[in-house]
Amino acid sequence: MRRSFRFLLRLTGKQAVALTQCLEDHRQLYNAALEHRRTAYAKAGVTIRYGDQSGELKHIRADGPEGQARWSFSSQQATLRRLDKAFAAFFARVEAGRTPGFPRFKGRGWFDAVEWPRDGDGCRWDSQPGHPSATFVRLQGGGHVPVHRHRPVRGLAATADRLAAAQRDLARKKRGSTRRLKEVARIAALCGKVGRQRVDYAHKVANALVRGYDVIVHEGLRIANMTRSASGTVEAPGRNVAQKSGLNRNILDAGWGVFLTILSHKAERAGRELIAVNPAGTSRTCARCGHCVRENRVTQAEFRCQACGHAAHADVNAAINILRAGLALRRAAEAA
Repeated sequence: MRRSFRFLLRLTGKQAVALTQCLEDHRQLYNAALEHRRTAYAKAGVTIRYGDQSGELKHIRADGPEGQARWSFSSQQATLRRLDKAFAAFFARVEAGRTPGFPRFKGRGWFDAVEWPRDGDGCRWDSQPGHPSATFVRLQGGGHVPVHRHRPVRGLAATADRLAAAQRDLARKKRGSTRRLKEVARIAALCGKVGRQRVDYAHKVANALVRGYDVIVHEGLRIANMTRSASGTVEAPGRNVAQKSGLNRNILDAGWGVFLTILSHKAERAGRELIAVNPAGTSRTCARCGHCVRENRVTQAEFRCQACGHAAHADVNAAINILRAGLALRRAAEAA
């Protein structure tokens, strides 16, 4: 079961104008895509589908109305999928013999939602320097928007909390007792649920990537090395052991290795190209001028080049470098 959460956005006047324009541009995209389908079928008897319109989206962003290119590509794909679902529902009603209700053009006031399908792709939970305790959502074209997060978002972490509580209960049970055996069975069930949630999420994200892109570039992570214990030895004890232990747990909970394995299999089956890139230096290198120093990474989330002044979200800057490195590897392989 998927759950939704609603939070109030604390928009500035400038952000309200930007997001209103975002909504309007998505409405125009929806209506233009609907007109494309209607005209193609009326004049040539051709049925236009989502895949056709999604393939034309990059040309629409380049040549279409001013400002379309500033919004998230994935959110625009989601708007085209929204139209595709409307047509699918129309044909389902026709087959069922019900009143068809052909998809309509959306007037102002009848198109009130824009979807960003994945966290980190045009929309992401974020923080800002100087506001460590505040919650922000970073929207492409809208900037950092403060969020009134009145309740925690519970998902995979909720099950993990239940698992931790069950393990504490187990520690208090007498060895060999019936209650201890029941608690062991409960923990096994919770561990299985956590694993299934992790794999299910990995499959969904991998499917979305494989459907949306022909070439996928990722960091060639050595997860075993990244999650190695920092405790050290008696003679040479490690430093920041508690912090490293928490980081290791978060990395393993995220299931990076499982996700990359699933993504590799799906990409191969779909004929997509998957390229692993050495991530060394990608988070410190300026995507604009190529200057690489440690000081470029101001905070975990902020990148500011000390040479040219280029500023961006640190993950976005690193992603551009990783993509360029992957495409360079691709060109070298084609030339060989």
